[in-house]
Amino acid sequence: MKIASGPRPVVLMENVWIPLPDGTRLAAKIWLPEDAVSDPVPAIIDYIPYRKRDGTVQKDERIYPYFASHGYASIRLDIRGTGDSEGLFEDEYVKQEQDDAVDAIEWITRQSWCSGNVGMIGISWGGYSALQVAARRPKALKAIVTHCSADDRYADSGQYLGGCLLNDTLSWGTTLFVMMSQSPDPDIVGKESWHSMWMERLENARPTMIDWLNHQRRDDFWKHGSVCEDYGAIDCAVFAVGGWGDGLSNTVFRLLSNLNTPRKGLIGPWGHKYPHVGLPGPAIGFLQECLRWWDHWLKGKETGVMQEPMLRSWMLDSVDPAAHYDERPGHWVADPNWPSPHMSPRIYRMGLGRLSQQPLPEATLEISSPATVGIAGGEWCPYAMGGEGPEHPLDQRWDDGGSLIFDSELLTETTPILGAPIIELEITCDRPTAILAARLSDVNPSGEVTRVTYGLLNLSHRDGHEDVQPIEAGRSYRISLTMNEVGYTFPPGHRIRLSLSTTYWPIAFHAPERAKLTLQAEASHMHLPIRTSQPGDLDLRAFDAPEASAPMATTALKTGNVERFIQIDVVSGRVSLTVKRDDGSVRLDPIGTVVGHEKQMIYSVAGNDPSTARTEVYERFDRGRGAWQTTVQGRTVLTATKSDFCLQVDFDAFENGQRIFCKSWSEKIPRDLV
Repeated sequence: MKIASGPRPVVLMENVWIPLPDGTRLAAKIWLPEDAVSDPVPAIIDYIPYRKRDGTVQKDERIYPYFASHGYASIRLDIRGTGDSEGLFEDEYVKQEQDDAVDAIEWITRQSWCSGNVGMIGISWGGYSALQVAARRPKALKAIVTHCSADDRYADSGQYLGGCLLNDTLSWGTTLFVMMSQSPDPDIVGKESWHSMWMERLENARPTMIDWLNHQRRDDFWKHGSVCEDYGAIDCAVFAVGGWGDGLSNTVFRLLSNLNTPRKGLIGPWGHKYPHVGLPGPAIGFLQECLRWWDHWLKGKETGVMQEPMLRSWMLDSVDPAAHYDERPGHWVADPNWPSPHMSPRIYRMGLGRLSQQPLPEATLEISSPATVGIAGGEWCPYAMGGEGPEHPLDQRWDDGGSLIFDSELLTETTPILGAPIIELEITCDRPTAILAARLSDVNPSGEVTRVTYGLLNLSHRDGHEDVQPIEAGRSYRISLTMNEVGYTFPPGHRIRLSLSTTYWPIAFHAPERAKLTLQAEASHMHLPIRTSQPGDLDLRAFDAPEASAPMATTALKTGNVERFIQIDVVSGRVSLTVKRDDGSVRLDPIGTVVGHEKQMIYSVAGNDPSTARTEVYERFDRGRGAWQTTVQGRTVLTATKSDFCLQVDFDAFENGQRIFCKSWSEKIPRDLV
């Protein structure tokens, strides 16, 4: 990546206290053009809980000095009760968090270096923050860039998908709980204050995944912070960005479809990373694209950004299945709006093992999948762990053996799809609730099967995620399932495959009982969103090559490693998937802080008994410098009976190697048709 900067020298304000009306102070790190007081500039805010000084600092140093050198005040702001900010943390996306952001924006606009215009940017939590604060309409907020975020907290935030409980509830829930329990930095908050602040955090710490598990329907708990409840509340310009490899890519399409404000969309091949460092590649000059956006909306410059098509999408080419890709070949296309006028549905009918655009003979088909179907599904959200993580789906033949499969004829022409495939099925089911998993795959002539996209539906949520009703055994139901959006080109000579299963472990936790689903194939079909190639696709403006500010100086003290392996106990029939992530140990040279992180996830299930499903997560964070040496660690285990989820959480905190705090939680949470 090219190291670059703009024309204005930059000064760093290591810590600035932003006072709130209740007396709490938020800690901010601010990069400013050197002459900003005499020549005020717009402000760009990244508002997240991930520790500005020693958490996101390596990422921040590549982005925010770059923006500052091009005439922006770049502000990395720690949320209340996290990093070095005062107060106590509650949970993700609470009202207090939004209130604080509105107050902080008002304070920022009063500073002598601020021109009065403000933007927000963020990936993941920061992308949520930008959307949620935009819905509060602070007067100064003119534009946002939201990346890898969600407009609907129930539909796409990692806890539930299609009404199915995701194992990321435990994985992400453990990360959130342990990470937010870390100590503030004594050099920022004071050597006399840091320990009492930390102890207050530890005493207040609580695994909020308990609440997530207690809210299994789309109720007011999830509606809060979901901007889809009122898209009209957002009146600033929105640049929505995502990646096909990310778990949150659907948001881009919903925002473009439903917002009334000026908006743009960009979706590439990437996982949970900004596009200038995107994996799988190709990475693009994303920071330059952001500058075009900011210059237009915050400085009133004509950059041409709003004269270009609304949506730019990377159309993935066919590849063999692999756990990791450095690059995903493909090409860019552009659509003037979304839904696009370049789209047309193609209907495939279902028969015995077949997909066809022509009618097929009647067929009654049954499926009751083994508990291990889904073991080749990869991660719900590939985070692109430094380029090392084996996170993507494996060859789908692993899972197709326990699924109903429907194959098209050999394709005689290139078949590009862009959007969300939809299946409509006529089914009966023998249990009150069950999981329906649908996978769309590309079958190579040599036999390899690459997953293209997938979707899940808890069948008791067939009429929506609020009106939840059990299935009546023997009754026929018309079911619609929408898969995740995707852009993909099926080549001639390949086949399109639809696979249906009643499990998708370990992405989704098992239903209470093993279910048998009966399908009337002749009454079922699939809609594929075919995109017609356009002459203008060949003439699109090329993205610049990636560039960023100089990286922070660091010293690697311990090399990291990522492992992912599957074990089968042939005696008990228990199958385990283990993911071990060790980020190693790194010294942040300018401040001397040493940081380390380890995580392990074990998913296991025995035979065909869903009651044996078990998810275990262990996580540890180390932070230290000189006499300040801290560790926090947590272990969580989720099991279930037919009637209850059983959650065990154990937490410990250490100072200079000595345990100073420990606490455990043991919860039995009734299952609500999940």
